[in-house]
Amino acid sequence: MRRVLAVGVVVALACGAAARAEDPVKPTPKREKPKYEYREEHDKDGIGKFYMGREIAHVMGYGAAGWLERKERIKEEDPEKLIKALEIKEGMVVADVGAGSGYHTFMIAPLVGEKGKVIASDIQQEMLDLVTAKAKKQKVTNVETVKGTVTDPKLPAGKVDLILMVDVYHEFEHPFEMAEKLVEALKPGGRLVFVEFRLEDDKVAIKLVHKMSERQVLKEVTPFPEMGHTKTVGTLPWQHVVIFTKKEPKK
Repeated sequence: MRRVLAVGVVVALACGAAARAEDPVKPTPKREKPKYEYREEHDKDGIGKFYMGREIAHVMGYGAAGWLERKERIKEEDPEKLIKALEIKEGMVVADVGAGSGYHTFMIAPLVGEKGKVIASDIQQEMLDLVTAKAKKQKVTNVETVKGTVTDPKLPAGKVDLILMVDVYHEFEHPFEMAEKLVEALKPGGRLVFVEFRLEDDKVAIKLVHKMSERQVLKEVTPFPEMGHTKTVGTLPWQHVVIFTKKEPKK
């Protein structure tokens, strides 16, 4: 009798395992992608492509890399105050997306230390070459360069603690696709940081399509409900720092 029961239990377990193996895998729900618009009449400094009502700006070419290193940047942007607001800890993996000449990359590198890493991502190899040369000259060993594309910054999925974008998101030709990859790269609890020139402030002497309002930034993150708006830092001279945190997955 016990033998029959034992066999029955084994059969039942086997059938259950088979049933579970045959259960269909639930597909990841697709995000609703906002549509891009194209207009013939547009700002001369924009590309004529609009996202959520905002025109996308032309990318600043590597030929203007010197502007990123200008002395006036300290007064206009107060980068030290920005870095302090990010609350970077030793051992973090930080991605500087649209890193350009690495202006912020090399401010972050000593903060994450030897156990941490800064990933400098850019779509222009010439910019990455500047970062590589600077790292070699300064003997910085915790900076890694990655060449991204217009739709993918090529960051490791689920491995990044903080993603910083300084005056660059508004130039993304495919902002939805880029944001999707950025969110994917963050660890749960990781932060996504938009640093943009304030459109709300007429005194900020920057071309209109190279400025963004806080409201617009918040709007463009709405397709990603896993990203919660943590805070906006408004103490920089020309920019606001809009910070989002990736929520822990529901158990």
